[in-house]
Amino acid sequence: MGLFSRRKRQRQPVTPDVSQATLAHLQDFVTSRRGVEAFIEMPTTVTKATLLLIAYDGEWTRRSVESVDWAREWAAQHSIPSYDAGVVGYPQRMRDYNARQKKGGSGFKLA
Repeated sequence: MGLFSRRKRQRQPVTPDVSQATLAHLQDFVTSRRGVEAFIEMPTTVTKATLLLIAYDGEWTRRSVESVDWAREWAAQHSIPSYDAGVVGYPQRMRDYNARQKKGGSGFKLA
């Protein structure tokens, strides 16, 4: 067939496909920490949608996911409250956790 062939290509259905490693990481984070909340970051022209999980102490993890709907559904299935990060922003506990990590520790001093 030529370069500009009129033959139509069959389109594959688009289904959310999240890697098993990502699923395992998210599941491990949720089960090994308490007070986890989900913050969903909308896709941009450069990045896919992301799911940001934040524990009660501010520890967090972020993973790319295939869609915002998938992230919302995943959070609901795990009984985790979910928020649109672009609307509510990020909690102070996340910023505090990052500041503690930047200082080189948990923020606790041993005497």
